Amino acid sequence: MRSQKILLVDDEPDIIEFLGYNLTKEGFDVSTASSGKKAIEIAKKIKPDLIILDVMMPEMDGIETCYEIRETEGLKDTLIAFLSARGEDYSQVAGFDAGADDYITKPIKPRLLVSRVKAILRRKTNEKELGLSETEASIKIDREKYLVYKEGEEMSFPKKEFELLALLISKPGKVFTRDVILERVWGGEVVVGDRTIDVHIRKLREKLGDHYIKTIKGVGYKFQS
Repeated sequence: MRSQKILLVDDEPDIIEFLGYNLTKEGFDVSTASSGKKAIEIAKKIKPDLIILDVMMPEMDGIETCYEIRETEGLKDTLIAFLSARGEDYSQVAGFDAGADDYITKPIKPRLLVSRVKAILRRKTNEKELGLSETEASIKIDREKYLVYKEGEEMSFPKKEFELLALLISKPGKVFTRDVILERVWGGEVVVGDRTIDVHIRKLREKLGDHYIKTIKGVGYKFQS
């Protein structure tokens, strides 16, 4: 079995050395880049399973880099986790809007870092459901191509928005609790707050319409046609 490839992107050599050492020790195949442009160049060549991307970098910051990766053929489905000392909501929202799969706040202890990385990669491994799902609301999702069709119109969603919609749409009318959503979409070992779920629900409603996803106060959400 091949080692999973991780690309570390940060303009601080100490951070690169720290992360690289701990992930390599766990058996990961680690590559590094000190800028967004270099990261894209390397990612095209090695096709990493996961890119850990610093937000604050000169010239091309992490948000811009993430947007470009999501537009690059062959890298659209690559997992991306932002790494930043900034813990403010607006920074996390910007990261998820750009298409990030996760957000890691530094400093982070080695064991927690490895746990988070394994949880992110495990979600990719568990994505076994392929094919086309359809609901009575004339919304179809293509799990293989990560596309949504609303009344025949093709729509593209960031990875986490798509996974959240796919979960809700898998059983129309069923209420999914926040804990279940966190476990199924973000992985049980990943620390994600309610704010993250709310941001993704808001984005889905903006694109699909408010009436498709209903909030059950104090419990969670359900999809309704």
